[in-house]
Amino acid sequence: MDGRPITARLAGHGGRLAIVDPAGSWSYHQLDTEARAVASALLDGRDALDGARVAVLAGAGRDFVVALLACWHAGAMAVPLHPPHPIAELAFVVGDADAEAIVASADHEATVATLSQHVALRALTVDEAATAAPVEDSRARPDDAALMIYTSGTTGRPKGVVHTHTSIAAQVDGMLAAWAWRPDDRIVLVLPLNHVHGVVNVTLCALAAGAVCEAPGPFDAVAVWERLASGDVSLFMAVPTIYARLTAAWDAADGKTRVRWSEGAARLRLMVSGSAALPVSTLERWRQLTGHTLLERYGMTELGMALGNTLEQRVPGHVGVPFPGVEARLVDDAGADVASGQAGELLIRGPNVFREYWRRPEATAEAFVDGWFRTGDIAVLDHGSYRLLGRSSVDIIKTGGEKVSALEIEELYRTHPDIADIAVVGLDDPEWGERVSAAIALRAGATLDPAELRAWGKERLAAAKVPSRYVFVHDLPRNTLGKVLKPSVKQLFT
Repeated sequence: MDGRPITARLAGHGGRLAIVDPAGSWSYHQLDTEARAVASALLDGRDALDGARVAVLAGAGRDFVVALLACWHAGAMAVPLHPPHPIAELAFVVGDADAEAIVASADHEATVATLSQHVALRALTVDEAATAAPVEDSRARPDDAALMIYTSGTTGRPKGVVHTHTSIAAQVDGMLAAWAWRPDDRIVLVLPLNHVHGVVNVTLCALAAGAVCEAPGPFDAVAVWERLASGDVSLFMAVPTIYARLTAAWDAADGKTRVRWSEGAARLRLMVSGSAALPVSTLERWRQLTGHTLLERYGMTELGMALGNTLEQRVPGHVGVPFPGVEARLVDDAGADVASGQAGELLIRGPNVFREYWRRPEATAEAFVDGWFRTGDIAVLDHGSYRLLGRSSVDIIKTGGEKVSALEIEELYRTHPDIADIAVVGLDDPEWGERVSAAIALRAGATLDPAELRAWGKERLAAAKVPSRYVFVHDLPRNTLGKVLKPSVKQLFT
């Protein structure tokens, strides 16, 4: 295990190729030099930013990597944003994080200008800031807060998950060891960078290993197939929804193209699936197409990766064993360890675990018991491998690799003038894992259709959170205490 901050590892890779994106190619030396220059602009004469939050608004590739590394060289905590998110969601994250600055790609200047109308912050573009004189000494220290990723919790409000350089390094080192990353690896990045899957599993692992990370831009199934079939790529990581879309593209292709894609993809050394449960049917179909048995793993924003199948053994329907340095246990409602083969809540302990929920000490305290993080997931240890049974809360929905809060969606939709009440649930779906669905009671005399509701939601929520199925009811099913019965709500859609 290396243990050093990612910034400390770049110099060792020198002139090796690091990033390829639509704008060009960059070596590790170029990225580090530009990141140190942007760090200088962020510092603006100060010695260090001492954990100040800096938002990053950039597409995958050189701009994002330079901005992220610049935050760390300056001693700041980076807060990645997702460019396609509505202004309201971006403003919430920037405001909740109390960010003092934002570093953005030039093509997102208009978004930054609009965002600045809602939240006061200093704005820098990567290209302009990269002309500053580079700082020589990095301010990144192992125990300093380095990265804050926002996730939705059971309270319905997104929480900032704070990771240190040490916890990030532990996550990266665990994956480098478990998946045998090599300097000659090359990976295609098709995941958003406001989640650990894209930023840690793909981008930071590639940088730490001295490998090449390709960031082709918006997802295009045919273009991804062409890269997988090129013979250049050795690794690929995605969510089940992406594998389903790639399968659909393969089905739509002609015979010669299918053969070329399948034979080319078979040459990759590893393909990984995560962020949502991988249907066994998807795993089996992908194996038919490419010869690859997808390696499924389990992680959370608070943990990075915690469990995973191994290079040597992959059990369909299971998420494997603890990563190097990680401990796992299952407990019953009383907190006692359960016997082998029995279901219990999954607890995780290790250097990969996050430090805290940003400015939410009570939520942080509730998330731990005797030093173990409570994942809220129910699992069983079956033949030496963990198998997930589902969330302990029905209010967390995993859709297309995203984890969204039903309570947050309900809270937003209740502000609609024609909605009297709403209950949001996740319905099983072979492509998305779960499809966000809403049962709605309208106000007297009101009329709405699903298209109107989706359009209204997309103006205020990230696309993954907007319900795609609706049912209209007079009253929501409740128990004697007035609590909505979510299992009964799901039955409304049948």
